[in-house]
Amino acid sequence: MAYNIPDTYQNQTPSEMLDKKTLNKMVWRSLFLQASFNYERMQAGGWLYGILPGLEKIHTNDEDLSASMSHNLEFFNTHPFLVTFVMGIVLSLEQNKADIPTIRAVRVAAMGPLGGIGDALFWFTLVPITAGITSNMALTGNLAAPFIFLAIFNIAQFAIRFILMHWSYKIGTEAIGILTANAKEFTRAASILGIFVVGSLTSLYGATALDIVIPNGSTFEPVEITTVLSENELALYDDLLYTTNEETGERELAEGSAVRELSNGNYSVTYNEFDEVPVVIDIQEILDGILPQIIPLVLTLLLYFMFVKYNWTPLKGIVFLLILGLLGSGFGIWPSIW
Repeated sequence: MAYNIPDTYQNQTPSEMLDKKTLNKMVWRSLFLQASFNYERMQAGGWLYGILPGLEKIHTNDEDLSASMSHNLEFFNTHPFLVTFVMGIVLSLEQNKADIPTIRAVRVAAMGPLGGIGDALFWFTLVPITAGITSNMALTGNLAAPFIFLAIFNIAQFAIRFILMHWSYKIGTEAIGILTANAKEFTRAASILGIFVVGSLTSLYGATALDIVIPNGSTFEPVEITTVLSENELALYDDLLYTTNEETGERELAEGSAVRELSNGNYSVTYNEFDEVPVVIDIQEILDGILPQIIPLVLTLLLYFMFVKYNWTPLKGIVFLLILGLLGSGFGIWPSIW
């Protein structure tokens, strides 16, 4: 037999304020929000588990507690790090024995905006910035880098969990208006900051480079040679040391040549020999002259286009880059990894 949830609680007397210990206990329980995630009610099981200590203290009437647990087991989905904000508001309404339809409506209204705000705050801002800084430290061999990342990330999320729980419970439903009043501007600002950081990381750490060189004949490169000669041997090097000025017809030291008399009567001579070396056209050097890191930029813009235009998922983007890297390396477009 189906249980019909009433619109009002039997006991309409507001209960006592919840103590800090109970609020903190529910913050710790909020860590299990997604422990029973499913596609029918999503986070409903974890939500009820997290809020249950508060409901048990508020509703001393068993029938009211059953009704409260039933409607709090309905569909629920929000950002897991900001869920304590919704907890505080709902508990405030439950404590004042508000109508159940009102509590339902407030819960739905509060959980929606938090998804976008939480993603912008954590996944698009905090994680890229923290990971970017600590990754650079790790690349230089700093063993503390992963621990610093975990420390910053967890201190931030736990601080927000506790602050939101106590703040939203204290001010009740007014918190919804405060949060949603500037939600659009806040989300946009956080998204812009996140995109800026991701772009900087692409430019700084994008190591993709072409390995294409085109042969373009050969040239002669001077190689400086220094040796010590006797006065009799010096005449044998005249062709290497001297050249004739076409205008004056006088003999003069060739470019890069030098002759210096030593104290023992010998001569220290320096001259150039020319070795033939191949000339190649390095495509990556040309691209770097146009715009450094242009290849990572093109790949980033290409993925953005595929995400927006063809609704690619991140998994498709990763597979695409993997295949592109393997094939490009195999055909000699990128530096070889084989």
